[in-house]
Amino acid sequence: MSTTFEIPTLRTERLILRAFCPADLVAWAAMEADPEVRRYRGNDPRTREQVWAMMESSLGQWALRGYGVFALERVADGCFIGFTGVLHPADWPEPELSYSLARAAWGSGFAAEAATAARDWAFAQPGVERLASFILPENTRSLRVAQKLGATRDGTVTLRGFEAEWWVHRK
Repeated sequence: MSTTFEIPTLRTERLILRAFCPADLVAWAAMEADPEVRRYRGNDPRTREQVWAMMESSLGQWALRGYGVFALERVADGCFIGFTGVLHPADWPEPELSYSLARAAWGSGFAAEAATAARDWAFAQPGVERLASFILPENTRSLRVAQKLGATRDGTVTLRGFEAEWWVHRK
């Protein structure tokens, strides 16, 4: 048996949102090894092997759910700078609009630009009426992105031992 699925490519003015590829491993592993990048996403820098498993999992979610996470490529130079998309592990209460950038890309507006494109794509899919963003309260950068995208705070949730704010994006 063979499963075939398609991961769309989205474009914004400054970014390409696309499927992960093996060439992303070096840049993604460097990003995930940065303690500042990981500070609000589990506090545990990732090894190259763990990032490869994340890539496999990210690609597999597209086949299982019909949506998933995109690699972010900067149009200007073709560099991998992070990811965004719809993350939905089995233990999440609902699909999450997720985003994370390499530290060198912080402060540029890329997170909001990418998350807006991913959100708009998701809401164009049948049956997707809302998405969540689970954000640690001290992660002010991510909170600003959620607010900029029009999300509203809907309480708190404990995920994998972390108490997070539950922000909701509605269609």
